[in-house]
Amino acid sequence: MRSRRWKTWIGRVVLILLGCLLLAILAAWLLLRASLAQREGERVAPLLAAPVTVARDDAGVPLIRGANRLDLAYATGFVHAQERYFQMDLLRRTAAGELAELFGPRALPLDRARRLHRFRPRAAKALASLPPADRAFVDRYVAGVNDGVNALGARPFEYLLTGTTPRPWRAEDSLLAVWSMFIDLQGNLEPRELARGWLRAHSDDAQLAFLLPQATRWDAPLDDAATLADVPLPPTAPAWWGSTPAQPMPQTTLAALDLLERGDMVGSNNYAIAGSRSASGAAIVADDMHLGLQLPNIWYRLALLYPDGQGMERRLVGVTLPGAPPLIIAGSNGKVAWGFTNSYGDYLDLVELGIDDAHRGQVRTPDGWERPVAHEELIAVKGGAAERLLVRETAFGPIRAVGGKSYALHWVAHEPGALNLNHLRLEDAATLDAALSIAATDGIPAQNFVAGDATGNIGWTIAGRLPQRLRADAATSFPLAPGGTPTWKGLLPPEQYPRVVNPPGGQLSTANSRQLLGPGSALIGDGGADLGARSSQLRDRLRLLGPRTDEALAFAAALDDRALFIAGWRERALAVLDKDALQGQPRRAAFRQLLATSWNGRADVDSVGYRLARNFMWALHDNLFAGANAQLAALDPKATVAAANPRWPAVLARLLDAQPAGWLPAGQRDWRAVQLAAVDRVIAAFEREGVPLEKATWGARNTAAIAHPIALAVPALGGLLGVPPDQLAGDAHMPRVAGPKFGQSQRLTVSPGREEAGLYNMPGGQSGHPLSPYFLRGHADWVQGRPVPLLPGPARHTLTLAPAR
Repeated sequence: MRSRRWKTWIGRVVLILLGCLLLAILAAWLLLRASLAQREGERVAPLLAAPVTVARDDAGVPLIRGANRLDLAYATGFVHAQERYFQMDLLRRTAAGELAELFGPRALPLDRARRLHRFRPRAAKALASLPPADRAFVDRYVAGVNDGVNALGARPFEYLLTGTTPRPWRAEDSLLAVWSMFIDLQGNLEPRELARGWLRAHSDDAQLAFLLPQATRWDAPLDDAATLADVPLPPTAPAWWGSTPAQPMPQTTLAALDLLERGDMVGSNNYAIAGSRSASGAAIVADDMHLGLQLPNIWYRLALLYPDGQGMERRLVGVTLPGAPPLIIAGSNGKVAWGFTNSYGDYLDLVELGIDDAHRGQVRTPDGWERPVAHEELIAVKGGAAERLLVRETAFGPIRAVGGKSYALHWVAHEPGALNLNHLRLEDAATLDAALSIAATDGIPAQNFVAGDATGNIGWTIAGRLPQRLRADAATSFPLAPGGTPTWKGLLPPEQYPRVVNPPGGQLSTANSRQLLGPGSALIGDGGADLGARSSQLRDRLRLLGPRTDEALAFAAALDDRALFIAGWRERALAVLDKDALQGQPRRAAFRQLLATSWNGRADVDSVGYRLARNFMWALHDNLFAGANAQLAALDPKATVAAANPRWPAVLARLLDAQPAGWLPAGQRDWRAVQLAAVDRVIAAFEREGVPLEKATWGARNTAAIAHPIALAVPALGGLLGVPPDQLAGDAHMPRVAGPKFGQSQRLTVSPGREEAGLYNMPGGQSGHPLSPYFLRGHADWVQGRPVPLLPGPARHTLTLAPAR
């Protein structure tokens, strides 16, 4: 009897505990749902001049309709905050160096690096210099942001998980979001200069010119300038060539050989087809910006509709950057369409500072001796005491100590006037010429700006502020010695910006390689421009489109995954794996068989041959550059030979063709042995990790790993906060750039005035909330390359923001 009672009580306790668990799960679910964006109903917004409607389609893409542009700025801020506030918060904190306040001491190294630039004080100054109309535009957006996040039923879920509270949005935060893009798009410049400085110090002039070519046969310059001639091959290599690191090298892993976010993963593509070659007679503009991929996606797609003041409705469509001023970053205004790729110009000098006991407390700059201004930065740390950081700043920028030397970081991003809201003027541009003139005044990181208008004109220029060059050799920048002449001072007047308009072929394309090789190239410089294989492949693909091109054909060019560049490395591997190389070597024989048969000429997910050929190229790189990279890592983790010279494959190709004895690495009897050692290194890496060669498909390595930042901190949430493990076609050095966490952040193709025929893709959905139906909407289309209409579809949910009655 007593035993039965115990069982009864135990059963009751279990039921109670189970009920409590279910209640806790239900409470957590309800709390998470409370932070979902409001999609329907009406909210009072006292700042509005008239009601604004936010009509979302089935994918959550809004058409925002209002009486004026200021009201639309407010409404855009409202929806940005409700769908993406945590993403916005990370952007401002990344630029300002305030991540430790959210994530604790582990974020301090990054915060210290960012505080060096003092972007928050710079943002306050930039804000004060804005014209009143632009300041009102930002303020209206800020009001919408704060009203939007405060209107949620609970704070965004990320703050619940981190145990923090969202800070209100401020006007300078929107400028910080733009500076975060300077960091993302130009953050390679400093380690690149360090790497180039090391190479200069450890090579003679002839060796340096050979190792750091300014162009290659793959370049596709817009000015049709002749490709620069190859520099002579020096008789001997530098002492570090082919050396091994001082510390024993770890055995090569597949991850090391397969690594996709190496020096060859840069991006983006943009291109325009003139009206003379389009089916409609209007220009076609396409743009896919390649960035690190996370959830939510960096861009937020929308359309805006408002009266233009002349009795007509103006419609804007494209992508916005949540947190930044609510401008159409890339898209169409109905008369002109535009898109961007990173220009990879040279916009930073490392100015070595002299020190002398006779000038205590001073440093020597190119302008003479000066006393740096000291600023104390206070870094808040979650769960710990705030850290104080002393930043010393010269007239040439803040001081950073590296490798026993002190440098001033002379960066365009620090210049007064580097950031403004002139991008907003593109919304009113009625012609290509007007758009190009506006782009040259734009206050953004310098980009390749490709545009086309409704009458069929197409053109290119640089959007964003360029430095005013002081030296003819400024295109090949290295760290400056104490007292040396800087390569630039101040900003280039917009009327001096280079342009290419209506070229004879009726097309323009950029893909991060050298845009110009003739006059005008020094205005941009070379800050790590891509090899050019992707650029030339895109150019040649567009030439095949013919005279009656439409949006669908133009869109498909961005999906070109032909392995034209890697094909050359495959041929080299096949050639060296001859009968003698295979004798008594069954592993090499299997390698060659797969290289020959599991190959369809594309970076296809089922191709083994593509992966083997690619890894062969990188194994050669590692065998020859590992020693140098080990020494460069002591200067900066991102300082590598590939950062100093993205054209390193062209250098290796010349050596393999010429096979000079003076460049043969120590311990190798000939260049054939060098190549076979690379093959063996690839095979050993697969064997070490138990991967049979026949299972080593490209898709098995190139698998999507796109996730929310919270999932990176809490991997257990990866299933809820990440995309499926899709195998991705594409790679570097081809238009369809694709890596596990890097690639085409959007694909957009549109003709101005024909937005209904515009096409679009992006890897994540509109919302950053995992319970939202829009969280991953469109991801499968992006993986498969299936375009969807650019314009929002029929309204499924409508929210009205109305002024107080």
